[in-house]
Amino acid sequence: MRIDFQDRQGILCGGNWIIDRVKITDRYPEREHLANILSESLHNGGAAYNVLSDLASLKAPFPLAGIGLVGEDEDGERILSHCRALAIDASGIRKVPGVKTSYTDVVSEKSTGKRTFFHSRGANARLDSEHFDLESSSARIFHLGYLLLLDKLDQVQEDGRTKAYHLLARARALGFKTSVDMVSAEGDGFAATVRSTLPAVDVLFLNEYEAEKTTGIGLRGEGLDSAAMREALEKLIEMGVREWVIIHSPAGACALSAQGEFLYQGSVKLPESRIAGTVGAGDAFAAGVLLGVHQDYAMSECLRLGVCAAAACLTHPGSSEGIASMNACREIGLQFGFRESSYLPQSLREKA
Repeated sequence: MRIDFQDRQGILCGGNWIIDRVKITDRYPEREHLANILSESLHNGGAAYNVLSDLASLKAPFPLAGIGLVGEDEDGERILSHCRALAIDASGIRKVPGVKTSYTDVVSEKSTGKRTFFHSRGANARLDSEHFDLESSSARIFHLGYLLLLDKLDQVQEDGRTKAYHLLARARALGFKTSVDMVSAEGDGFAATVRSTLPAVDVLFLNEYEAEKTTGIGLRGEGLDSAAMREALEKLIEMGVREWVIIHSPAGACALSAQGEFLYQGSVKLPESRIAGTVGAGDAFAAGVLLGVHQDYAMSECLRLGVCAAAACLTHPGSSEGIASMNACREIGLQFGFRESSYLPQSLREKA
């Protein structure tokens, strides 16, 4: 039964549930060379797990719920226990016997914060459309991620659309607003998988690498507010995104609506001495934006909250531990200020 968007409450996140095993090293070694592990710890990982954890830390004033698969193992129980502690409804997270919970070894270089990921797909590889009981949910937003890291849902069907597209289309028909995030994967099927999913997406999150891979427009080395970035945003709207395309990077974020409204928000000028790691910053940004979208904030305010949540995330090596309430995150932005546009030509400045 369809429930209209305005009559819904809460955010439902489906997709990747991962345990991140974060190792801080003195450097990232060349092959056959050695680096020293300075510290290691376990943290939440994956789009669904991270975004919900972040929303709980932001003190989101609405229900939170998750859908996904974990193994019948210690990591799976750790995820379920953590959700219960955060008041996240985990009834949609199922245990799969004989399969390990997905995990990622995250190697983070202390001096730069740059990360390298070694991922075991585990239970997430089995997540399929049948596991999503969307009909019983009255959540307002359905967030799915990561596209390109969900083996079953990334499959292109006979009609040329992915299973993820059909899942998102079902969600929209029920009255959800849909949002999607993706992973910076390699492979020839990247653009085809993403493009065949976009017409069922209301809000799309991606970084400049993912935008370049999807559109074929060279973006790395360009400003977030450059003409090339505007062209990429427009092309993604033309591919079918229904409301907003949002591209984020360490410099900030830019967004374009289906009606042609262009927005730019610089990132927080957080001192390097405050940066403990960059794991989870993209998901923290998405959580901040989605909280604002749920509350009907103007998109400019959503982007501002997103970059503040991302900055808070950077203060801890884990994915969510640095994040506090909305007001605490906003204070970080007020304390350090925001990066200003340095690329925007007059023609785009008038539209921003």
